[in-house]
Formats: sequence, C-alpha cells, structure tokens
Amino acid sequence: MTQQTPSNRVAQGFGRQRYTWLDAALLAAAVLTFFFGEYYLALAAMVVLMIIFALSLDLAQGYGGIETLGHAAFFGTGAYAAALYALHVSSEPISGLLVGAAVAALVGLLSGFAILRTHGLTQLMLTLAVATLLYELANVMKSVTNGDDGLTGYDISPVLGMFNFDIYGKTAFVYSCVVLLVIYALLKRLVNSAIGLTAQGIRENRVRMRMLGVPVERRLWLLYTLSAAVAGVAGALSAQINRIVGLDTLMFMMSANVVVMLALGGLGRLYGAFLGAIIFVVLSDRAAAVDPTNWLAVLGVVLILVVRYAPQGVSGWLVNLGRKRRSS
Repeated sequence: MTQQTPSNRVAQGFGRQRYTWLDAALLAAAVLTFFFGEYYLALAAMVVLMIIFALSLDLAQGYGGIETLGHAAFFGTGAYAAALYALHVSSEPISGLLVGAAVAALVGLLSGFAILRTHGLTQLMLTLAVATLLYELANVMKSVTNGDDGLTGYDISPVLGMFNFDIYGKTAFVYSCVVLLVIYALLKRLVNSAIGLTAQGIRENRVRMRMLGVPVERRLWLLYTLSAAVAGVAGALSAQINRIVGLDTLMFMMSANVVVMLALGGLGRLYGAFLGAIIFVVLSDRAAAVDPTNWLAVLGVVLILVVRYAPQGVSGWLVNLGRKRRSS
C-alpha cells in the first residue's frame, strides 16, 4: 500500500471539488436507467434517496470530522415531518420536502449544541442517544406516529401539479434525481466555499484553526445543521415515495447502513456517497434475492475487501488509480 506524505494529505484535504468525467458518467447512468431499467426504477429511486442521505453524512463526517452513529435521527425526523405535513396540511410534495428539511435542521441545531461540545467516543454516544430518544418518542406517541404500524393514509399530489406518482416508479425516480441534482450542486458549492474549506481545516487540526481566528464551534454547528437538513430531505423523499413512515427510519440500523455506505464509497469526496450507496443498495437487493437468510454475509465480505485493499473507499481507489496512470 502506498503511504501518503503529509503534503499529499493536505493537498487532498483542501482540494476543490470540481465537476469531472465521473459526474457525466453518473448522469449518463441515470438517463440509461430511466430508459432501459423500467422494471428497476423503484429500486433506483431508493438508491437516489440513499445517495442524498449519504451525502448528508459525508458533509458532517467527511468534511467536518464530526463522528456520528445517530444520523437516522434526521432522516426519520424529516420523514415523519413530511408525512404529517401531507396528512394534516398539504399533499404538495416540494413544500413537504422543505418542511422535512426545516424540522430536521431544527433537530440538528438543538442537538448539535450538546453534541459538538464533545469529541471521540463521547460524541458518538451522544449522537446515538439522540437518535434513540427520538425513536422512543415516536414509539410512545402512537396517536401521532401510529407506532409500530407505521404512519400511512396520506396522499402526495402530482409534482408541479402535472406528474403523478405511478406504480412503476418513473415519476419517483425523476423527482428524486432532480432533488439529488439540486442538493449535489449546492453541496459542491458549499465545500468549495470558505465555510467548506475551513471545516476541512478544523477536521485536520482544530487547535490551529482556532488560533487562526476561525470560530470553530459555530462553523461545525452550521455544518451539522446543514447536514441534518439534507438528511431530512432524504427522509421526506422516502415518506413521499413509499407512502409510509415506520419506526425503522429512526433505528440504529439506518444510521449504521449509511456509515457502511461511506466506508464503501469513501469519505470527504462527495463521489463516495454516490458509489457507496449504489454498491450498498444494489448489492443488498441482489444478495437478498439470491439468499434471503445469509445475504448480509455477502455485504460483509465486500466491506472487508474494500477496507483491506481500498481503505479510502472506492472513490479514493479511483483517484489513486488516475494519479498513477498520469504519472506513468
């Protein structure tokens, strides 16, 4: 394994995220999926919303260095907020996304006040505690969330008043892709901004950035809140597409899954969220179809191989491969 020098790590950590051939390849894959994967559009829509969820974690952990095992708190909050909004206020989907993002951002803002004052294992446990508390709250408030039975009975209006959600998943897939495109463009701009670059500096050396006059706590608080908002959008999308919100959206397994996605795809590159979510969801679906009992073993073997031979994830492996080809 090639060891990175400190200068290489700094260059990688503060490199600007530009649009590359990989962006074009991902866009082409989405177009081809829509036209030639008509029987898999529902699965593809699930992949897209999980990419958004993984992007939210990458923003917090990959760029800000915020350790978390409770990111499902924001996914589930966004999902329940969007579903309750559709049930009691309006079934219009775009405003539902904004409500899901706003409520999740509020949870991130409030919980971040305590979480971001800690580090390491304590921070991990606090994020897990927040998600667990929200899970128990949703379970207790059965009159609002319907508990284990899941929140159902709400309708989602056609997108822009024209595109109905169909059983084939065409509208859901295109709708999710458009939302992903908007979020990805915004995050690309954010991580290249002063906020994103200083957040990476905080991740690398918090003391040095504080000595340079950067408001470390406020910067991380902002990043964590934005990350929560993006996760809330993913949860709201899930509620709108699936027409049901269950307690599983707040479970530890949801948080663990998105951590595995980033481990597969790679942290701190944005592309890692795409590659990791695609590998995780598609591989899980195919493995479960072949062996519904032992499908997790397949995922475990793939994760071990990636951690062993591509510790920076698939995206990091692709970057290193490109560098080797250019230098040869």
